[in-house]
Amino acid sequence: MQEKITKVSTRVHHEKRLRKIFWITLGIILFCLFLFYFVVGFIYNRGNFSINLEEDLYFDRGLIIYDDPEYKVFRTELLAPSPNVFDEILEYWLPEDIASLGGGSHNGDNYLAYTFYIENTSEETTEYWTEIIIEDVIKNVDDAVRIRLYRNKEPVTYAKLAHDGNPEPNTTPFVNENLVSSLYVPDFTPGAIDEYTLVIYIDGDDLECTDNILGGEFKVHMDFKSTGPSN
Repeated sequence: MQEKITKVSTRVHHEKRLRKIFWITLGIILFCLFLFYFVVGFIYNRGNFSINLEEDLYFDRGLIIYDDPEYKVFRTELLAPSPNVFDEILEYWLPEDIASLGGGSHNGDNYLAYTFYIENTSEETTEYWTEIIIEDVIKNVDDAVRIRLYRNKEPVTYAKLAHDGNPEPNTTPFVNENLVSSLYVPDFTPGAIDEYTLVIYIDGDDLECTDNILGGEFKVHMDFKSTGPSN
């Protein structure tokens, strides 16, 4: 009888231990999933586009970035809010005056549009580099993305090379898979202001704009630096 009681007690203890291990493991898995979705949500809720200013450009060269000409303060980052929906559109749907709507966000239906400025507040002529860098792509949505950059209202439209290796019509190809564009600005004189408007949309005329990219994500940032391309 004592041996039977001992066996039952051991089995019950073992089952309790297994249940405890199960709930601890389940808790760890749920916590990791929560942390993963929190991080991903935080990254993408920050918008599809951000602008970053290298601190040395401010401290050593007196350059600042801002999206409101009435509020010029030192910041290392500007964030552009995303549109509520990012379905494909046609190029001619974009407003003709999209680069003349003032600073800040002026998104439309299915496209991101953001205007900001970089200014030389020092008393010396200087220079800077700017790059548009791809942070993340999901489901190859970049196959059909267009990035149009206006510098002082002069536009250049960038696109990934087509699957046949040729540039998409009326576009400048991405430099590589990670770098959209790189621009060197010399002789940036005291008091000079460069105005930038960046527009991101999915081109419905692109042959790669198919159901395969539905649900995709595309995130880029634009860096202002004191040195040349990093990619």
